[in-house]
Amino acid sequence: MFENLSERLERSFKILKGQGSITEINVAETMKDVRKALLEADVNFKTAKQFCNDVKEKAIGEKVLTSVKPKELMVKIVHDELARLMGGEEVGINLKGNPSIILMSGLQGSGKTTFSGKLANMLRSKKGKNPLLAACDVYRPAAIEQLKVVGAGIQVPVFSDESSKDPVAIAQAAVKQAKQMGNDVVIVDTAGRLAVDEEMMDEIERLKNALEPQEILFVVDAMTGQDAVNTAKAFNERLDFDGVILTKLDGDTRGGAALSIRSVVNKPIKFVGTGEKMEALDVFYPERMADRILGMGDIVSLVEKAQEQYDEEEARKLQKKLAKNQFDFDDFLKQIGQIKKMGNLKDLASMIPGVGKAIKNLDIDDDAFKSIEAIIYSMTPAERSLSVSIDSSRRKRIAKGSGTDIAEVNRLLKQFMEMRKMMSTFSKNKNKLKGLAAGLPNLRR
Repeated sequence: MFENLSERLERSFKILKGQGSITEINVAETMKDVRKALLEADVNFKTAKQFCNDVKEKAIGEKVLTSVKPKELMVKIVHDELARLMGGEEVGINLKGNPSIILMSGLQGSGKTTFSGKLANMLRSKKGKNPLLAACDVYRPAAIEQLKVVGAGIQVPVFSDESSKDPVAIAQAAVKQAKQMGNDVVIVDTAGRLAVDEEMMDEIERLKNALEPQEILFVVDAMTGQDAVNTAKAFNERLDFDGVILTKLDGDTRGGAALSIRSVVNKPIKFVGTGEKMEALDVFYPERMADRILGMGDIVSLVEKAQEQYDEEEARKLQKKLAKNQFDFDDFLKQIGQIKKMGNLKDLASMIPGVGKAIKNLDIDDDAFKSIEAIIYSMTPAERSLSVSIDSSRRKRIAKGSGTDIAEVNRLLKQFMEMRKMMSTFSKNKNKLKGLAAGLPNLRR
């Protein structure tokens, strides 16, 4: 995400490296390069020009403290302006109403159906809502079936009426059923076209007038670049939508849509899709996105993802096992499962400050744990719990069963035992420190 833009911006800031102060000349030179970087990222021309003018105005005459280098100050100014350009603060979703009605809009192929499922999954698992998905795309072959498959995968009901070709009547019937069944959110998946046309716009406008939704969300494929902004303008003129959803932000996108949409249509980006999994949906935080664009990572989002998978009771049990040096392969499998639920591995690693650039050319497969899991699953319950010694004959059987070789099995066993020992030592030292801290008040007396 934003790799090319990040690299270009970093090169632009090097112009100020070694400079003793910020001057009109070196700022102009830097911003000329920054503007090129933004245009190459497919940022709207007027947006890029205004952005550079704003940064230049703030930078010239800025006093540079002796402890702060001109390059560092410029990075700070650009960071703040990027965050402001993308909206400044995150904007939540409106869930007032009973039921709350959320109307999806966008072109065909933008990811409306998948996003509808992701949003339903988020509202159910994180907000405690009871959503209903309404299948109102009556034109695209298998659109209704696709939504049913998505709904079944996340355990969310789907309302459909395959005998009807009237999306307004279907949506109204879905809202009626939601009231009867106690669903407090109705997410209406609508039809799209390959391009903006009058027939589609009339239909989505009729849906808006009939349903009076609390939220109208415009779903756009981030990989379409500047076209995404033009499409957003056309939809906004007719619908006056409430927010934008950027999908496929994990792909080979130049990022121009994310930087341009807010300033062009003056509507907030509310969510971003970062993968195919139903959990791959993030609230859009302008500050954090600015951090990532400038290669600063996003440690807050990484911690939040980890906390979502954190089970307090399981953590207590694990802590006891670590202290007694009883951490086994079954516990290890659970930890791998939690990491995999957090999302794409390369995307997670890029959130760590300084790591994104280091791994940009590495191909980190989401199946990186596959061989480890295969080896562990090829063990007997006694071997996984380490209640028997895994000798050479057992290792040969495990290698054969997992489709790996003995060298891989030996390496995993060695690394696991070293990690187990280290974790046990760390856990014991942590408990000692807690005891010492608890005794400090008495020592002071």
